[in-house]
Amino acid sequence: MSQPTIAAALRAAAEALEPVSETARLDAELLMAEAAGITRSDLVTRFMQEPPPAGFAALLARRMTHEPVAYILGRQEFYGREFIVSPATLIPRPDSETLIDAALHLPQAHGRVLDLGTGTGALLLTVLAEKGGEGWGTDRSAEALAVARRNAAALGLESRARLLVADWSRPGWAHAIPPCDLVLCNPPYVESDAPLARDVAAFEPHGALFAGPQGLDDYRLLAPQLRGLLAQGGAAIFEIGHQQADAVAALFAAEGFASRLCRDLAGRPRALVLT
Repeated sequence: MSQPTIAAALRAAAEALEPVSETARLDAELLMAEAAGITRSDLVTRFMQEPPPAGFAALLARRMTHEPVAYILGRQEFYGREFIVSPATLIPRPDSETLIDAALHLPQAHGRVLDLGTGTGALLLTVLAEKGGEGWGTDRSAEALAVARRNAAALGLESRARLLVADWSRPGWAHAIPPCDLVLCNPPYVESDAPLARDVAAFEPHGALFAGPQGLDDYRLLAPQLRGLLAQGGAAIFEIGHQQADAVAALFAAEGFASRLCRDLAGRPRALVLT
């Protein structure tokens, strides 16, 4: 009787994952590589005829419950760097790289950077790694900030990134932060009754997702505070839902800010640059 192979196990796993994931084959390969302790590239080029590792079945079982691959692996790539993730943080998404692309074209990115709701620290740490300077990251979740600190240390940026527990809905939350040249923010912006994929709704932190019936509650809180966070000549970049551009721009226009819309790779509205 022939021995089972990684190639056969991957075919079976991808078929099983079809109802769960739009990237079933990729998910299976990533989990197999993790179980084998090798890279995905080595897996598909060198080890397809080897027997599947014992730990693969347990990882596959987790993915079958819709648990995101990033949480199973404990990491996610963002702008060419690997970031630690945990269920206390949102998973960094390629759409949010739109904010980085916009930031890197602004002269303010060379100065002091503030990332509101930093989560993994992906936005702040990426800009610091690309442009130098120093920065502050805030989050109301101490657990999320612990992840951000691990990422800062892994990237050698712990001396340039100050990470603070702070809740922008509370008075005096920004007292320890000096005026900054660039403010970044990916706030909660999902409508409270919006239907979400099970991978998101059942596993990612709801406090970082939902923001009232229109998804605008946190923009309403932050718009009147933004001027006090910025240095003279500063700029801000806020991520938005793809149907929120006009509403969010209006909130900031009422506070005296002009806005420029940035679209993601799919052409959808994704961020506003505010000056």
